[in-house]
Amino acid sequence: MIAVPGAKNPRGLVVYGPIFWTQAEPPFLNVSPPLSPLVIPRSQHSISRAAISPNALKVLYRLKEAGFQGFLVGGAVRDLLLGIRPKDFDVATNALPEEVRHLFRNSRLIGRRFRLAHVHFGREIIEVATFRAAAAPEREDAEDPDPDLDPEAETEIAAAPDSEHRAFDLRGRILRDNIYGTIEEDVWRRDFSANGLYYNIDDFSIWDFVDGVSDVRAGRLKLIGDPETRYREDPVRMLRAVRFAAKLDFSIDAATERPIGELAYLLDGVPPARLFDECLKLFLSGFGAKSYRLLQQYGLFPHLFPQSAAAFALPPYAYARDMLEHGLINTDARIAAEKPVTPTFLFAVLLWGAVLRELNERQAGPAPDLAQLLQACDTVLRAQQSRVAIPRRFAVPMRELLMLQPRFNRRSGLKSLSLLQHPRFRAAYDFLLLRAQVGVADPELAKWWTDIQVLPHDERVSLVQAHPAEPVAEDGDAAPSRRRRRRRRGGAART
Repeated sequence: MIAVPGAKNPRGLVVYGPIFWTQAEPPFLNVSPPLSPLVIPRSQHSISRAAISPNALKVLYRLKEAGFQGFLVGGAVRDLLLGIRPKDFDVATNALPEEVRHLFRNSRLIGRRFRLAHVHFGREIIEVATFRAAAAPEREDAEDPDPDLDPEAETEIAAAPDSEHRAFDLRGRILRDNIYGTIEEDVWRRDFSANGLYYNIDDFSIWDFVDGVSDVRAGRLKLIGDPETRYREDPVRMLRAVRFAAKLDFSIDAATERPIGELAYLLDGVPPARLFDECLKLFLSGFGAKSYRLLQQYGLFPHLFPQSAAAFALPPYAYARDMLEHGLINTDARIAAEKPVTPTFLFAVLLWGAVLRELNERQAGPAPDLAQLLQACDTVLRAQQSRVAIPRRFAVPMRELLMLQPRFNRRSGLKSLSLLQHPRFRAAYDFLLLRAQVGVADPELAKWWTDIQVLPHDERVSLVQAHPAEPVAEDGDAAPSRRRRRRRRGGAART
């Protein structure tokens, strides 16, 4: 392994150039930074300061006044060019994190893997990152709260020349990178050319090193550098390709698309907590249905939810796939209408097929056993944590939501009304409607619970008292199972 040290930049920081790995070592992004960007003046692009967050402008101007470079970067520039209001406004600068912290008393430094500053303006946070040398993953990775390195796999690290600041695993995934550089190098740590644009506060121009403006105008996603190498450095880039394609309705460049199916297995080594965050972005940002279809198209979904994917492939549980698609469509509609959504419901729909499969492997009789349903939920949740870690604050109510489903079958007696007072009733009721929508719950049952919610209390009581007593029916979702003959307690029958 040979390191070629680069020249010191104006701030006196040593920047390492390309690192050439032997065939047995992880690949490194071996590219030469361009000498100069294509500078697009204000008169030739559509970005106006009026569309930029005033707080982001405050950060940019203060950096400029202190003698530092300041650029609006990444998705914010892309979205402004598309006429979309950016969700976040990120800033890149040649100021070190400690210098940013000194300039802004309302800031704090974050990141274990990648050090950067968060500048707080009430509920809005402007993220400020120092230019980095080539091959560091994009900024979204910086907030990962968990170390990427499994303590049991420490022998699999392949260190770069400055191993205190940079390290890879044997698959080529970057584990640590705090080597600062120049803007010419920083662009090579960006993922897609559409995200590799810099808006310069000095003269309101756009700096384009990678032909990103053309890709934005063409609606195209293209990785910067060699796609296979970039995916190996950070497998989450495959999920980001899907997410941006779904969100922006962009096509994925053929060379960027080609390695995804072959390298999908690399997601198995990504920390589950990080994949949880990525799933929220994929499914709860208003384009979940399209994201799901793309995940299936590229073979990524089974690496996120292997139990669900396995259940979807079996005929008795194939309808659970339809439930998921309908659930995601409904969720997208709620987000478009600015109604609240919750990860609890999302993961209930995602895992329902896997829970039913586990339940039917345990269940001996035709009717659902609540204890066995609880055990099935817990088993699926435990296994899922190794892929996408679902926090307890969502896992517990998700389990409660699923446990309420058999209770909807009971409509007689005053006790049935207690279900209306359960804190998870509304989410469980929505889940019942989804089951009815795909034909596995009785539509009349769903209508009964819809109607009873709007009745006065006295009419509710009369209705359940008049309803004929009924045994708890078999859950329509459950697959057929063998009956088991009950044994009489106490041995032989009495005479």
